[in-house]
Amino acid sequence: MPPTLTTQPPLYDAADAVARIAAASRRTQQPQSRGDLVSLAMGEPDFDTPRKVTEAAHASLRSARTHYSPLLGEPALREALAAKLTATAGTPASAADVLITQGGTAGLAASILGIVNPGDKVVVPDPTYSLYGDLVAMAGGTVVPVPLAPDLHWDLDRLADALTGAKLFVFCNPVNPTGIVHGREELETLAGLLDGTPTIVISDEAYSDLDYTGRPFTSATSIDGLRERTVYCQTFSKSYAMTGWRVGYLWGPSQLIQASARVHNTFNGSVNTVIQDAALVAVESCDEDVARMRAAYEQRREIMRAELAAIPGLTLSAPEGAFYQFPRYDLDLPSVEVVAALRSHGVAVRPGSEFGACGEKHLRLSYAAGPQSIVEGVRRLADGLAALR
Repeated sequence: MPPTLTTQPPLYDAADAVARIAAASRRTQQPQSRGDLVSLAMGEPDFDTPRKVTEAAHASLRSARTHYSPLLGEPALREALAAKLTATAGTPASAADVLITQGGTAGLAASILGIVNPGDKVVVPDPTYSLYGDLVAMAGGTVVPVPLAPDLHWDLDRLADALTGAKLFVFCNPVNPTGIVHGREELETLAGLLDGTPTIVISDEAYSDLDYTGRPFTSATSIDGLRERTVYCQTFSKSYAMTGWRVGYLWGPSQLIQASARVHNTFNGSVNTVIQDAALVAVESCDEDVARMRAAYEQRREIMRAELAAIPGLTLSAPEGAFYQFPRYDLDLPSVEVVAALRSHGVAVRPGSEFGACGEKHLRLSYAAGPQSIVEGVRRLADGLAALR
């Protein structure tokens, strides 16, 4: 008798968390520049990491600083960041409430997964950085996007309605993808909306050093009514041109940081000791490098704006910070199709729909690229849009 064949269950079914992310995610991988392609898609500085930071890493390796770091991070780095945060927040910050993370993305993951339970309501602006929604989906929460006002700042009436019953509000400032900077008055209004509620805030201030308004940047941590409910998320990637180093940090109320640390320790463990030694040098001695790069981005912003202004059918945004332009186009095509067509003309940009439904009919361009790349990339973009008409 031949053996009886039985149907075996599949060896692998996508976990619910993965399926939720796949169903909700708009995130797309975009390329770096290469021979025949100019990329204005990458949110990555084209500057090298400051030499003194790299030299500090070499010195750390030569000193055999190659063992496990404490799970919360190196004490010297946490103390230095606490001093910096004290100046930012205008109130004493304890190193005990600083958590060193594997880049800003791991900090966002640790904080969102440490706060959100299945079914929790999480409010985000629309458009905004798409990772927030993916992480909320992983946690089983419900994302409630709130369309922005025409000037790309918050629509405070809509936001007030949406925040009712929310577990969490997540935003970035300056904003990826719009380049908007939320100032003191806007943040104080948010504090008023949340007064008397248990809603937690995550303020992603990755681009806080890249503010071109001429006013001092206002952190959410400096606002009474926000400080005590806010997890501050920061990274070394943008200010210090340290994207590949993968180091960031969180600070906030002790209970929230402890929860984030539990998640981060489980997923990531401690951050590389050598990288933390280099990051300490960045904090202590690279202010001039940050100022130099910020000045360069401000010049590049004007170069990109001038080049884009010559293209028919584009309505430009007015970026105040970060390094993004978020123009609206007048073609009757989805942004993913426009981006695909532009790729055939040798330029990569990001579709506005990646950042939310209200980002549709927009493109996100990065002026973190060098001036020549900006000019050539926008020229190719103009040719591509003309061919679509």
